[in-house]
Amino acid sequence: MAGPKNKSAGPTGSGLTRTALLDAIKRGEGQFGNRELARELRLKGDDKAYLKDALMVLEDEGVITKDNRRNYSLAGALPAVTVVIITGRDEDGELLAAPARDDRGPAPVIRLAPGEGAGGGGKPAIGVGDKALVRLSDDGEGGFSARIIKALGGTAQKILCVLRKPKQGQYRLQPIDKRNRYELVPVKGEAEKAEDGDLVLCAIARERRYGLKTAEIVEVIGNADTAGAGSIIAMYAHGIPTGFADAELKEVKKTKKATSKNRDDLRDIPLITIDPADAKDHDDAVWAAPDDAPKNQGGWIVMVAIADVAAYVEPGGHLDKGAFKRGNSVYLPDRVVPMLPERLSNDLCSLREGEERPCLAVRMVFDKNGIKRDHRFLRGWMKSAAKLSYNEAQDAIDGKGTKAANKMLKPVLQPLWGAYAALKEARKLREPLDINMPERRVRVAEDGTVTGVETRDRFDAHKLVEEFMIQANVCAAETLEAKRTPQIYRVHEEPGTEKINNLAEFLPSIGFKWTRGEQLATSRFNRLLKQSEGTDHYETVNMMVLRSQSQAVYSTNNQGHFGLNLERYAHFTSPIRRYADLTVHRALIRAEKLGNDGQTDEERSRLDVIADEISQTERRAMAAERDAVDRFIALFLADRVGSQFEGKITSVTRFGAFVRLEDTGADGLVPISRLGRERFTHDERIHTLIGEETGGRFPIGMKVSVKIEEAQPITGGLLLEILTPAIKGPRPKRGKGSYRASSNNKSRRGGTPRKKGKRR
Repeated sequence: MAGPKNKSAGPTGSGLTRTALLDAIKRGEGQFGNRELARELRLKGDDKAYLKDALMVLEDEGVITKDNRRNYSLAGALPAVTVVIITGRDEDGELLAAPARDDRGPAPVIRLAPGEGAGGGGKPAIGVGDKALVRLSDDGEGGFSARIIKALGGTAQKILCVLRKPKQGQYRLQPIDKRNRYELVPVKGEAEKAEDGDLVLCAIARERRYGLKTAEIVEVIGNADTAGAGSIIAMYAHGIPTGFADAELKEVKKTKKATSKNRDDLRDIPLITIDPADAKDHDDAVWAAPDDAPKNQGGWIVMVAIADVAAYVEPGGHLDKGAFKRGNSVYLPDRVVPMLPERLSNDLCSLREGEERPCLAVRMVFDKNGIKRDHRFLRGWMKSAAKLSYNEAQDAIDGKGTKAANKMLKPVLQPLWGAYAALKEARKLREPLDINMPERRVRVAEDGTVTGVETRDRFDAHKLVEEFMIQANVCAAETLEAKRTPQIYRVHEEPGTEKINNLAEFLPSIGFKWTRGEQLATSRFNRLLKQSEGTDHYETVNMMVLRSQSQAVYSTNNQGHFGLNLERYAHFTSPIRRYADLTVHRALIRAEKLGNDGQTDEERSRLDVIADEISQTERRAMAAERDAVDRFIALFLADRVGSQFEGKITSVTRFGAFVRLEDTGADGLVPISRLGRERFTHDERIHTLIGEETGGRFPIGMKVSVKIEEAQPITGGLLLEILTPAIKGPRPKRGKGSYRASSNNKSRRGGTPRKKGKRR
């Protein structure tokens, strides 16, 4: 049977293919042995003889596994019936789960089918932390849809709550997760551990068939009304590691400054850092100059120098283990949770202006059209010539610079912009995905109060640094491949079929189309985005294209980067704040023989595990950052309850619509119960809520006026009421794929309304 690089070939003389065999094993869901596979594949004669050899090859490669009954499964695959733990909810309110067994590698996405676990008929609803026996089916996107066979009770999972002690009535523990609809009751005597309004970490004490669950207080964190509570809640809710172990602090205290020994002297090259104005650590510095080589007229030399974290963080040491556990720095509105201790992140590793620092640099040569002709890596000793913010660099180029920035204008900034102009032409030919989604920034004062919410400006200065970093990352991946050195890639696969089908079904509802069957390419998405530019649906199309994309991950298996339209890509440019980049630095040091502190054999053997783990820590950080922003914005809007705002519907579900406010970018829920006095149907195909009596419609992308009914800083939840009438339309036809939900349901105050009706 052919090796993994040739997925369509079989053994010599055999019609059996690798792809067909793997597909058959997948269909068998762990229930097919040799005989069943031969029958499934309709094998005859010699092909039956080859089947046994083919299975042995796949088993030796670790692609498949065999159980005690000699049935085959894909490695890491889950059985059709398995036990899961409920871990949370997605943005549509559906329950998410993970396998109870954690020995099968990275957990796939498991989403309970709509309506599953909602309770009723005397059965309690299933919530976060509960276990259940489920039957899985493929959801077509690399994950699973689950239907509950039997609820198995709760787990010891901890839940972050706020203790409420009303003057009258029973004490309550209010979960801070806005997707958790049920309060808890503290076990007798537990409420004495904390004060009213304190943040507390709880564990479910025992199950009740009826009524609220009881809980014990495991830890008292602090008052929920203190400055920065939004960040504290987000960190605890998502398990963000904070602080550094004593062993890490002792190790960093003993760390000696690197020296210039065995390094290229780059101090005469005016490398500069360009970062946000409030940046405290500086990973990267850039420099460019015209290439004077006769054979490259009009070409450019570009140098990107990166902080040499590998010079300080020893593989397998305490600092290394701590950085791996954190995976990356986490950026919250009022603070940064760093991956490395401050002495490294803000001092020894940071490329400070006027201070000598070790670096790992790449020297790249481009022709006049921005096509890379050559590159090489070197371990350098540099001194940053200037620290500029994006605004300062852009103002200098635009003729409005300060004295410090103007000093760098002719010798540094103008050559940088000249090189960028060439690289921009090559970028146009490459045509990466060009989604335009505004990024919001929450301004927080030192006392923790929110002073405003603004849209981040994006200048050529941002794009210049971004493009130089992309080119440096590509060089890293290319060099390691050429040297046959194992590495962790940044992988972004092309969109899945189901997501593209959803996009194709939605677009006609707003006057656009997507032809199915054509080969996927970033240029196709860009044409669609260009067509929508200048229309009322531009933001909606950008949002839907973004949702159609796969999630980028780290992997040792190169599958390219679809969004950037690159065949290979590795993160190299931010080792202070991303562990992935540190592993790439070490791999380059070993591959290019730049020192004895590069990739070890032990690290090399663990790259798969590292890639899976840092993909998870990245998602954890992103979720915490989103939640913290939501809570700070809810705090900002708490004194504006009753005020009217303009917004746009960004998502519709069977329990309501989500509206994004124009001024702040905040997302609020309009429960389906607040849409009128008729029942509404959620049409998944066109992402619209439709009135069953009048045909009135609330589609995604609709501009609406809303009133804030509730703003809860603790949960980050905004409850809105739509003031704009529904768009007129024909009455809906009942059919498969629609949800029926009553707008007459009474929603729970401050939470998701009770779901009613069944999938039709």
